[in-house]
Amino acid sequence: MPASSGSRPQSSTVARISATAATLSSDNQHVIAEIRKALSMMRSIAVDLEKQEQSDKVKELEAAVLELLDTYDDCTRFSEAIQTIEDEIAKSKAVSPSVPQNNPFYRQFKEAIWLINVYSSFPASTLYCTSSTMVLLPGQPMPGEEQEDIIMTSTQSNLLNIACPLTGKPLTELQDPVRCMDCKHIYEKDPIMHYIRTKKPHPQCPVAGCPRILQLGRVVCDALLPIEIDEMRSVKSVADATAVEDFTEVDDD
Repeated sequence: MPASSGSRPQSSTVARISATAATLSSDNQHVIAEIRKALSMMRSIAVDLEKQEQSDKVKELEAAVLELLDTYDDCTRFSEAIQTIEDEIAKSKAVSPSVPQNNPFYRQFKEAIWLINVYSSFPASTLYCTSSTMVLLPGQPMPGEEQEDIIMTSTQSNLLNIACPLTGKPLTELQDPVRCMDCKHIYEKDPIMHYIRTKKPHPQCPVAGCPRILQLGRVVCDALLPIEIDEMRSVKSVADATAVEDFTEVDDD
C-alpha cells in the first residue's frame, strides 16, 4: 500500500536503529527472565539448607542473592530507559514533525550543487566573493528562495572559529585539531596544550572575548570535530571549483 502524503518510509538507518533497540530490549528481557529463574532456584536451595541447619551456607547464598538482585535492578532500569526513549521520540515526532527540506545539511547539499552552476548561469556582474563567502546579489536568489534579497552559500559553518587562535592556521590545515568542550573553540593540539601548561593556574581561552578557563581534560578531539572540519574542507573545495574571481566590490560599469 503506498504511503500517505503526510508520511514517508523509514530510512534504512532508522530501521536499523529501531531493530537494534528491539534486539537490546529482547536480550535484556531474556536476562531478566533468567535472573528470576535463578532467584527462584536459590530460594528453594536456601530453604533446604536452612532445614539442614546450615546457616553459614544460607548466609553465603543470601549474599549471592543480593548481588544478583543488583544486576536485576540494572536490567529493569535499562528496559525502562529503552521504552522511555522510544516513547519520547514518538511523542516528539507527533508534536513537532521534522521537515527534512528545512534541515541545514540538506540546504548545504542544495547550495553546493547550486554554487557549481551559478557562475555559468549568471553574468559575472551579479556575483561577488569575499574570502569565505560567495554572495548572489539582490534579484538573483537561489531557486525556491525568491523572497530572499541575499543568498549566502554553504560556506556558513557551525564551527565557532575558522582558524586556530594561537597559530593562525585555518582549521582545514590543522594537523591535530582539538576542541574545548566548554566554550567549543578549536585549536591545534600541541600549541594549546603548551599554552594551558604555561598559563596555569587560570589559562583563559585565547579566543578574544572568551572568558572560559581551559582544562587539559576538557580540550579534546571529540567524535564530531573531524567530520565538521572535513565538511568545511569540502565546502571550500566546492567554492574554489567555481573559479569565480575574488573581489569585494562590483563595478557599476
